[in-house]
Amino acid sequence: MITARAAASFDPLGRSVAAARAFVRDALQGWGFADIVDDAVVLTSELVTNAVVHAGTRAEVLCLRTEDGVRVEVADRYPERALPLEYPGERPYADPDRESGRGLMLCAALATRWGVEYTATHKHVWFRLDLPDRPVGTRSAGPVVPDQLLPLADSRVRVAVVQIDAEDRVTAWNEDAEHIFGHPSEKAVGRPLAELAAWPQTPGTGTGIAEALRLSRWEGSYGIRGADGRVIPVYASHLRVRDAHGEPSIVCLLVHDDERALLQTPARIPSDGGMLTEPRAVDPFEIFIGSPAPDDLDGLLQRTVERARDLLDADSAFLLLATDDETELEVRATTGLPSTRQRFARVPVEAGTNRYGSARMPAVHDDLAAVPGAVPLLEATGMRSAVTVPLKVEGRLTGSLGIAAESPGRYSNEDALRLQFAADRIALAVESARLGELERLRRGSLSFLVEASDLLAGTLDRDQTLALMAQMTVPTLATWCAVYTIADQSSDPFLSFVLHEDEERIDDLKIMLGRVTPPDALPEAGACTWPEAAVAVGGETVVLPLRARNRVIGLLTLGKPSEEHFRQEILELAEDLSRRAALALDNARLYSERTAISRSLQRSLLPPGSPAIPGMEVEVIYRAAGEGNEVGGDFYDVFPIRAGVYGFAIGDVCGTGPEAAAVTGLARHALRLLAREGLGGPAVLERLNAAILDEGSRSRFLTLLYGELHPQPDGSALMKVVCAGHPLPLRLRPNGEVLPAAEPQPLLGVIEDLDLYEQTLTLDAGDVLLCVTDGVTERREGTRMLGDDGLAEVLTTCTGLTAGAVAARVLRAVERFAAEPASDDMAILAFRVPHPRPGD
Repeated sequence: MITARAAASFDPLGRSVAAARAFVRDALQGWGFADIVDDAVVLTSELVTNAVVHAGTRAEVLCLRTEDGVRVEVADRYPERALPLEYPGERPYADPDRESGRGLMLCAALATRWGVEYTATHKHVWFRLDLPDRPVGTRSAGPVVPDQLLPLADSRVRVAVVQIDAEDRVTAWNEDAEHIFGHPSEKAVGRPLAELAAWPQTPGTGTGIAEALRLSRWEGSYGIRGADGRVIPVYASHLRVRDAHGEPSIVCLLVHDDERALLQTPARIPSDGGMLTEPRAVDPFEIFIGSPAPDDLDGLLQRTVERARDLLDADSAFLLLATDDETELEVRATTGLPSTRQRFARVPVEAGTNRYGSARMPAVHDDLAAVPGAVPLLEATGMRSAVTVPLKVEGRLTGSLGIAAESPGRYSNEDALRLQFAADRIALAVESARLGELERLRRGSLSFLVEASDLLAGTLDRDQTLALMAQMTVPTLATWCAVYTIADQSSDPFLSFVLHEDEERIDDLKIMLGRVTPPDALPEAGACTWPEAAVAVGGETVVLPLRARNRVIGLLTLGKPSEEHFRQEILELAEDLSRRAALALDNARLYSERTAISRSLQRSLLPPGSPAIPGMEVEVIYRAAGEGNEVGGDFYDVFPIRAGVYGFAIGDVCGTGPEAAAVTGLARHALRLLAREGLGGPAVLERLNAAILDEGSRSRFLTLLYGELHPQPDGSALMKVVCAGHPLPLRLRPNGEVLPAAEPQPLLGVIEDLDLYEQTLTLDAGDVLLCVTDGVTERREGTRMLGDDGLAEVLTTCTGLTAGAVAARVLRAVERFAAEPASDDMAILAFRVPHPRPGD
């Protein structure tokens, strides 16, 4: 039978959830149903949240009172049916990890009965809570137990009554206190209670004796040191009162710990269909946070603030975690606050404006408007009253939990006590989850830095290094990234690379950053803000110097949108990355500079170009071994000596690399100078041999084919050659015959006295003279080598080809001979006397 009803409708606004909670609490308390108020408020909060937040419709709440309980109905205008994914009985209708489905799970867990009804326009979720089956007129009662299980007491039950003043000193000490503890009244009065109390520091409960005495009500166990020095375990109930003069004091009732039943508040035992059953042991943490508890830290913190909000009918709630040194608090979870309350924002703990001065003690703020900055997180949010309590583990501050309301004077010391009790229950679980998160972050950071170091070490290209820096930070560390480079100490930072996680916004970001004066080159390490960019781009922007070899070579700029905030761990990781990236960027710069210098020097060792020789075709192909090398140990040259006479040379210095290239330059320049002095081939090579030997320890062996070319009036070409230890030149006749065109003689750079001689041959129309270095003839594939015979065989197929075609075919044959790239320098020099054209 329905004996009373109350109904209300709530708009689809976030604050409607708090209003619905207040409505249900007022209705049930007015009906005298205090025993089931908390469960009803929690269930209503979840169901109304589903309606006004997730479904986005009005919520209609109806409370129906019966003789043995209450029925609450929540209706919304979103009649979509949520069907189970599996068979009934195997899985609940909601996923505990989904915010929008948790209300039904709570109904299943807390309600006596519940259900869901659908119409064409509405969805009704109802639950019923039965009153505990207790004798009429009693507030609480325990089950009937055998006499032998009743708690023991002295022949005369003694309750010590101790009164404490505002300075925590004993002002009253009754006769029972003297009997229990052995201290006469005159010895106890005037002493601080802390001198008599042996206060425990139980892990997970951070309230100390001074904090407990400031609470309006406290109940629990500790010890009192007796007159004989022994610690006597007691169970105490503290009540904070005012005396006749209005001064605060504390009345403490104490009994032996094994007689705690005299003072201990009985635990609420939910009824089960009106039957008295044996209560199961319930974890206080589980009671507050709900079961199952979220596995991840963020989920646990978010569940905590939602439960704290519901616990005290607050409009908002928040939770901050302390840094390792307990000097700052970091925002980690909020509910009911604007999105502008950034996660991971930090505020100092010490007293002062915009600081959490009350972080280490429970605090009730009656009117935040009267004390601006008392709770910085609530500035400009419309909240007027608040309660903040510390989270402590083994006496160490680990965080702060708070709730707030839009009206002033909303909360009392009793509310602070309830919230502190909840904070004590979850502090250890939160700290354990936080340490687990830090360990995962540490491992992830190490893996990230190792991978970043490998990637950065894998390139010496400046542009690729800039791209890698940006790609490693976006989106892992930031939403966007800009890299500025600084050429020298007198140069301004130059915007070199920009990356955004949304590729379509990269161009716009470049334009916006281009309108802002570049940030200053920071001389020291560490992140700092860049307000100009924050205004232009929006959100939070930080700048880290790229410092390498004692100078700032650039700036790494990271940005996030307005609703996000950089965590300290992320900034520390970014600083570590910036140090590695700076060194990689500087290495790339040095490599680029040295490569440019090396290439410039190498190009100076190459011939400026082959001259046009009348009546002759000349083709040169040159390949230096090694990445980035343009000149090696092989070299060539074709140059005019005097009118009608041309010199040519092809040689091979022992070894490769810069040392061989140095001898290459010496040989090429010496040949030109000596030949233009009118010396013949043998004299030129003998003087070059002396110059090489003069290099001492830097000298290298040198094979050299040197010759003079004299074009003849009849179209032929007279050639005088000296082959000093070099592969012999090959002559290709028009009929396909291939013959050596010279005889071998000693190489240069070994002995001082050389006896060289010159050989003469004439190239007729269609003849080809091929000169190569041993990089051609010694091309290998396993145990096979191309050799002189292989080169001659290739040359026999070149009959009728131009000089350029002959050189290209020889190169192609060398490259195809083996799958691996050539490991030796290679030079090919081809001369051909063309057939006269008609009319010549």
